[in-house]
Amino acid sequence: MGFEIDIRQALPAIRIPTLIMHTGGDWAVRTEHGRYLAEHIPGARFVELPGADHLFYAGQADVALDEIEVFLTGARQVEEPDRVLATVLFCDIAESTEQAVALGDRRWRETLERYHALVRLELGRFRGREIDTAGDGVFAAFDGPARAIGCARRLTEAVHELGLRVRVGLHTGECERIGAKLGGVAVHIGARVAALAAPGEVLVSNTVRDLVTGSGLSFADRGAHVLKGVPGTWQLYAATA
Repeated sequence: MGFEIDIRQALPAIRIPTLIMHTGGDWAVRTEHGRYLAEHIPGARFVELPGADHLFYAGQADVALDEIEVFLTGARQVEEPDRVLATVLFCDIAESTEQAVALGDRRWRETLERYHALVRLELGRFRGREIDTAGDGVFAAFDGPARAIGCARRLTEAVHELGLRVRVGLHTGECERIGAKLGGVAVHIGARVAALAAPGEVLVSNTVRDLVTGSGLSFADRGAHVLKGVPGTWQLYAATA
């Protein structure tokens, strides 16, 4: 019945804004039919979309929605990423492979469970938020660098009861919020700083040290370093007692 209906004579009577979208390789209805509608409806706008599916939104709903948004509002809105200023903390166990071999699988798994429980306890005390864990690595975030340093120093001391030593790295910067996760350059810098920390050391970027000036915290200069994949050189400091 649909193919038997002829509405060509009615097209000039349509007086409302009209958007017609048609895929360029439509396998069911030739694109020329869509163009014909646009040419005979006064002021109609025709948009040819990529693809061959007759359902122009199939597999490319975002493209179709963008065109509808432009048609209705006159502009395509650029979504601003959700960003937050945070101090990121990366912590992992030094010489973890050697420890795992020495303890054996079962005892190492039990040690890791106790380690993660200890880390979560200290994060709670210092109002940190666990972002991610992978093996013995922990990624957390704080809304203030001083609390992050306090938590990091406490972690390096608390793991002694487990016979472990940890490396901790800290950096403060703008992070992109991705659901419950954090991403962006600041996160990469934090991870690079942690990779350079010595066992039992809390290593921070110069940004962190500058932000806690006047807090009474002490630091030892660890020199300038190139962080893999990050432009320039970065001055790093070890948080001391």
